Amino acid sequence: MTRTTEAPRHISGLRGTRYGEILLISPSGNGSDGLKAAVYNTLGLNDCPQDWWNGLDPGALAEQFKVPMVLLNGPRYWAIDELTAYAVGGVTTFDGVDARLVAEVNIPAETDPTGATPRKPYVDIMVKRDTEYLLTAGKPIYALNASDGRTYVLQAYAHIVDDSLTLDSLATLRDRLSLPDGWRFEVRTPEEDLRVRTVDGEAHVVQDELQNTYMFLAR
Repeated sequence: MTRTTEAPRHISGLRGTRYGEILLISPSGNGSDGLKAAVYNTLGLNDCPQDWWNGLDPGALAEQFKVPMVLLNGPRYWAIDELTAYAVGGVTTFDGVDARLVAEVNIPAETDPTGATPRKPYVDIMVKRDTEYLLTAGKPIYALNASDGRTYVLQAYAHIVDDSLTLDSLATLRDRLSLPDGWRFEVRTPEEDLRVRTVDGEAHVVQDELQNTYMFLAR
């Protein structure tokens, strides 16, 4: 991505805010059979209007943008409070509504982006972006603790599988998730602000079976 602002972009008041993402998928270009996705996000531009979202045609968008495939990722709702983006891309219009290029994702070989086969949850995926998330002291955070000691903090919950999810219902996720052996779901309220920062322009994320997204907490 190309930096388009001289100063970092900072947005606060995010918890519970709705957004959507459009992924333009293409070959990775590294000589393998892998895929990558350019991720466009409505954050800061609009609230991902439901009628617009329902009317998006991935096939037509793929033809328009001359890519093999388009994936619609959302609607989603932030579980963080503030975001600082140190590098952002340009804004593109999709059927009359704007979204900004915010990241590039390497799609794991075992993931079928078409959705023809079930998505495998709890797979670590590398995302190229340069961001810092802040979760405010005194507000609950939701985390997955992996069997190898890694911690992933919930960054956003989704209305893709279950559109009844709300901020208030997130604490009940531990009763709904089929976690891998040795993993556990944790809810806690920190006494100090928690910052979740990318490392060298890379984030590592996992999704649960409801397609909620968690980011690796680098120590």
